[in-house]
Amino acid sequence: MTETGSTVPRRQVGRLLRQLREQAGISLMAAAGELEFSRARMYRIENGEVPVRKHDVIAMCGVYSAPGHMTEVLIGLAAESKAKGWWHAYGDVVPAWFELYVGMEQAASRLRSYAPGVIPGLLQTREYAEAVFRSWHADDDAVGSAVAVRLERQSLLSRRLPEAPRLDVIVDEGVLRRAIPDTLGMQKQLAHLVNMSTRRNIGVRVVPFAAGPHKAASSGQFTILEFPAVGTASPEPATIYCENLTGALYLDKLTEVETYESIWDGLEAVALDQPGSDDLIRTIIEESDG
Repeated sequence: MTETGSTVPRRQVGRLLRQLREQAGISLMAAAGELEFSRARMYRIENGEVPVRKHDVIAMCGVYSAPGHMTEVLIGLAAESKAKGWWHAYGDVVPAWFELYVGMEQAASRLRSYAPGVIPGLLQTREYAEAVFRSWHADDDAVGSAVAVRLERQSLLSRRLPEAPRLDVIVDEGVLRRAIPDTLGMQKQLAHLVNMSTRRNIGVRVVPFAAGPHKAASSGQFTILEFPAVGTASPEPATIYCENLTGALYLDKLTEVETYESIWDGLEAVALDQPGSDDLIRTIIEESDG
């Protein structure tokens, strides 16, 4: 397995096992009792939070009377789900709740991110990332490790195999004007946004102050992730990632995804186009020289 991470196969295993259980008309508690699993363990398996062992897959498929071909698919996905991504080497620097996202990000075919407060991590320069993490960590080593993880994540934007994902970012103008103490570093960050937007797989657009209140004003930061098909299984459903101070929400119900898709459409309607966004960013760079 390539280093696209173990997260998508793991989530697919959980989703498919949940579907098999529901199709068999067995409640989660009844399944847990039959398998001698705790309720918490069943939840973690079905939510794709933990890798699943082969004999557990076989036991669960047996309880759910799953067809043989589906059992084989699940066994294959379970084997893939055990592979560790590069981010595991950073240990405590990557919170457990963020590991899931990093794996998803590595496996996505398209990412759409709205940033009302800070430049998204995939487009941050080293200087900007250091300033962001210094507001969280007093220890230089912790800052250095956190920055290393952030910069390592960015390599997915230029990889060849699998094909790099499409990244579309929409930022509020306020994000561009909220400068870090290092003026030159902030100018470098803004120039980096313009440079990255010239790549065929990256778009950076700005919602100007002149747009006024808009549909996403109360949504906070979010990312819409879309996934390619993996092996013989169907693609993982599009997922909305919303981060907060102590954890994150992963939303993949159709109504939830449609709500955020609608918000994204609203953002595209009020954002400047790519040339206009580049011009505004250049103007802000020039103003910071004054």
